[in-house]
Amino acid sequence: MLAIKQEALRTISSLPDDTDIDEIMYRLYIVDKIRKGQQAIEQKKVLSSDELKQEIAAW
Repeated sequence: MLAIKQEALRTISSLPDDTDIDEIMYRLYIVDKIRKGQQAIEQKKVLSSDELKQEIAAW
Protein backbone atom coordinates (compact mmCIF):
# COMPACT_ATOMS: atom_id res chain seq x y z
CA MET A 1 0.00 0.00 0.00
CA LEU A 2 1.10 3.51 -0.69
CA ALA A 3 1.81 5.88 2.16
CA ILE A 4 -1.25 7.90 3.08
CA LYS A 5 0.22 11.18 1.81
CA GLN A 6 1.21 9.59 -1.51
CA GLU A 7 -2.26 8.08 -1.91
CA ALA A 8 -3.89 11.46 -1.18
CA LEU A 9 -1.64 13.26 -3.66
CA ARG A 10 -2.29 10.62 -6.34
CA THR A 11 -6.04 10.89 -5.77
CA ILE A 12 -6.06 14.70 -5.90
CA SER A 13 -3.80 14.89 -8.95
CA SER A 14 -6.13 12.55 -10.86
CA LEU A 15 -9.03 15.00 -10.49
CA PRO A 16 -9.76 17.79 -12.99
CA ASP A 17 -8.25 21.21 -12.21
CA ASP A 18 -11.68 22.75 -11.63
CA THR A 19 -12.69 20.23 -8.92
CA ASP A 20 -14.16 21.93 -5.87
CA ILE A 21 -12.99 21.34 -2.31
CA ASP A 22 -16.09 19.32 -1.41
CA GLU A 23 -15.37 16.78 -4.15
CA ILE A 24 -11.71 16.56 -3.12
CA MET A 25 -12.69 15.96 0.50
CA TYR A 26 -15.25 13.34 -0.53
CA ARG A 27 -12.72 11.48 -2.67
CA LEU A 28 -10.17 11.49 0.16
CA TYR A 29 -12.87 10.24 2.55
CA ILE A 30 -13.62 7.32 0.21
CA VAL A 31 -9.92 6.49 -0.16
CA ASP A 32 -9.60 6.48 3.66
CA LYS A 33 -12.61 4.16 4.09
CA ILE A 34 -11.24 1.74 1.48
CA ARG A 35 -7.82 1.78 3.15
CA LYS A 36 -9.36 1.08 6.57
CA GLY A 37 -11.47 -1.72 5.12
CA GLN A 38 -8.41 -3.35 3.58
CA GLN A 39 -6.59 -3.10 6.91
CA ALA A 40 -9.54 -4.71 8.71
CA ILE A 41 -9.47 -7.59 6.24
CA GLU A 42 -5.72 -8.07 6.71
CA GLN A 43 -6.16 -8.06 10.50
CA LYS A 44 -9.11 -10.48 10.30
CA LYS A 45 -11.41 -7.92 11.93
CA VAL A 46 -14.38 -8.80 9.77
CA LEU A 47 -17.59 -10.79 10.13
CA SER A 48 -18.66 -13.68 7.95
CA SER A 49 -22.04 -13.45 6.21
CA ASP A 50 -23.57 -15.82 8.76
CA GLU A 51 -22.17 -13.83 11.69
CA LEU A 52 -23.58 -10.64 10.22
CA LYS A 53 -27.00 -12.23 9.69
CA GLN A 54 -27.03 -13.37 13.34
CA GLU A 55 -26.07 -9.90 14.51
CA ILE A 56 -28.80 -8.28 12.43
CA ALA A 57 -31.36 -10.82 13.69
CA ALA A 58 -30.49 -9.81 17.26
CA TRP A 59 -31.57 -6.22 16.58
